[in-house]
Amino acid sequence: MSLADDLVQIRDRVLPIDPSFRRVDDALIERCVADCHRSALEGATDAFLLSAMRLLALPGNGHTRLIPNDAISVLPLRFVSVGRAIHALGASPGEVIAVGGMPVAEIEARAVAYLAGTRQRQRVIGPILLAWPSALAQLGVPSVGGATEYLVCGKDGKIATLTLAHDDMVPASALYPRNEHGRVDPSWTPKTFAEITEWEGLGLSIRLPSFFDESGEALPQAISEAVDRVRASASKTLLIDVRGNTGGDFLRTMPLIDAVTAAAPRRVVMLVDKFTFSAAIVFVAILKHRLGPRLTLIGEEMGDGLTFFAEGGTVELPRSGAVMRYSTAFHDWSTGTSDDTTPSEIAKQLVPAGDLTLDQERTFDPTDAETDGVLHQRILKGLR
Repeated sequence: MSLADDLVQIRDRVLPIDPSFRRVDDALIERCVADCHRSALEGATDAFLLSAMRLLALPGNGHTRLIPNDAISVLPLRFVSVGRAIHALGASPGEVIAVGGMPVAEIEARAVAYLAGTRQRQRVIGPILLAWPSALAQLGVPSVGGATEYLVCGKDGKIATLTLAHDDMVPASALYPRNEHGRVDPSWTPKTFAEITEWEGLGLSIRLPSFFDESGEALPQAISEAVDRVRASASKTLLIDVRGNTGGDFLRTMPLIDAVTAAAPRRVVMLVDKFTFSAAIVFVAILKHRLGPRLTLIGEEMGDGLTFFAEGGTVELPRSGAVMRYSTAFHDWSTGTSDDTTPSEIAKQLVPAGDLTLDQERTFDPTDAETDGVLHQRILKGLR
């Protein structure tokens, strides 16, 4: 088995069925396929993966992409996008200013061609490149003596130099989860699908960290509990937190959307960030359409726009071990329109949400000591 087998999976199994590629020039696709083929023949795994990332990023659709995390090794640093900057987390936290003497802004500009989706999604999936020596070399970032140097500005304004040898790399999946949530701990997983808290005199907060439920039972149970609490608190302000929610099945959340909608004249606040994706964005869009000015959006622009291709699935590439994500269905939650690829059950729910302009911009720093509960309470107090 060779890397050419991985390319066959991409070229023959995905490109013909992913509708997002209909908008890409065939000649451009073929040039990128040829680059992948050359790297495959050379047996250069990292070069092949980077070429495949570039190929699958062509449609500009975030759901269609090559995820290299399980197939590569990286330097032992976790980088996460905070606002518009990239921060190092862990033992030496702070904003990354430069890598190998090259400003981070220049590295990000060079990396755009390898990253799928909107600028916000690129900010979510791009930081792994700063820890991947092969990617840094491809982007023209110099290393010296088999090591990479980072300049990191701490919260005290002092700049520290971190030099990491390429001999000390670790599996990327240990530091960079496939579904990046932006938290300090890369292995974080939600303990429940609905964290519900009653704040006396302030209102009700519901944290919805994910809509992806492999069991098929836990999410509906959590949504049912949230529905009951919303109905019992109809006169109170409601805060819903979908920061870091990378999606799943929004159809299973419709009972909660119906309950929130029926609880007029409730004031509803939603917390969102760049780590809010897919079904979570749809959840926000439907509520915004139904509630109008009664819904207040706080946070930062989400990880996708309202027009995208989704559904589809993932393919494990047999030789490299990377994961390929592909799409099969068109979504347009801006105008509420569908096409021949949109599943009927989704088309029935489509609404013209327009845009999701933030009412209050706010950046959430994962290194802040403030817990979700303290944050929720403070925001609710500010609404009184």
